[in-house]
Amino acid sequence: MIRKLDSSFYTRANVVRIARDLLGKVLVTELDGSRTTGIITETEAYAGVKDRASHAYTGKRTGRNAPMYARGGTAYVYLCYGVHHLFNVVTNLEDIPHAVLIRAIRPLEGTEIMARRRSPAAATTGGPGTLSQALGIRTVHSGLDLEGDVIWIEDHGLTIPKRRVIIGPRVGVDYAGDDALLPYRFRIAP
Repeated sequence: MIRKLDSSFYTRANVVRIARDLLGKVLVTELDGSRTTGIITETEAYAGVKDRASHAYTGKRTGRNAPMYARGGTAYVYLCYGVHHLFNVVTNLEDIPHAVLIRAIRPLEGTEIMARRRSPAAATTGGPGTLSQALGIRTVHSGLDLEGDVIWIEDHGLTIPKRRVIIGPRVGVDYAGDDALLPYRFRIAP
């Protein structure tokens, strides 16, 4: 049975567990009358004020990262390098700025729409910027409630066996020192 994830999934305390649990879930967008979906195949956890790789490290609050301080189940979308819109799922309770970056999906529905958004020559969804572009996710969506009707995540009952999950350090956070080496990245083995 397909069900939309609700606050009980997002407000749990363990962001690393939630990042793992998001593998196999289905990310859905309903934008401009077009539905696009994809199975989440890669995630990264960011553990708030104590995680040097997090945008909320040391309790930093800005206009950009404000959604991280919302209740779990909120979208946090930020612009990376002035080009890529990166989609994150806020977790935990209000004022505990945990988030999970969705790094990759496997397209399910609306593949022709995704290809048009990405251009047929670059119709991939194997990176956080490309998946956001394919699904139509932009910074304007930051702060949206993931229990709403624009962007949400569904459970289709797909279970990913432990043997198929690759766990390792996050990508592109070398500035975070030892925190860059934390095993907070989860991928479904090909």
